[in-house]
Amino acid sequence: MTTAQIDRVEIPEAPAGFSFDVPKTEDGADLWRMARDSRVLDVNSSYSYLLWCRDHAGTSLVARTDEGGCAGFITGYLRPNRPTTLLVWQVAVDSAHRGHGLAAAMLDHLVARTRAEFGVDTVETTVTPDNVPSNRLFTAFAERHGAPVHREVLFDADDFPESGHEPEFLYHIGPVGS
Repeated sequence: MTTAQIDRVEIPEAPAGFSFDVPKTEDGADLWRMARDSRVLDVNSSYSYLLWCRDHAGTSLVARTDEGGCAGFITGYLRPNRPTTLLVWQVAVDSAHRGHGLAAAMLDHLVARTRAEFGVDTVETTVTPDNVPSNRLFTAFAERHGAPVHREVLFDADDFPESGHEPEFLYHIGPVGS
């Protein structure tokens, strides 16, 4: 993996065999499918993924194989009241490409890119306690970047209208260095 530089922020490139891109509306169906097939993520409507690819493309990412297919994605947005905070909504890697560090590479790239383009210095996400891969992903991200992590319950299980939803823990990571 090599890096590019934008305004003195090093942007890590994709691992061999992959490229990183901003999502396009035609990627929406693939994002929806990966979220559905993950069996871990809350699946939003297919329409919402189309809108996400249109309205939040600059703060999101798609990993493509060298053949052009979608291998993974991250959806994110800048918090309206904290525009230097990137809220990572969902991270997914297609089952055929798991276990090779693609999620970590995507997250490093997206945060570096949004740091260069929007001044992002903080990352937030929410994770349920049973989502071990995501808990590891964000903890390892903070460690790699020497960033402090504050974790607290954002939404308790009782806040959700459906029964059986676990609490969502907010990870507040930052400030994130270059």
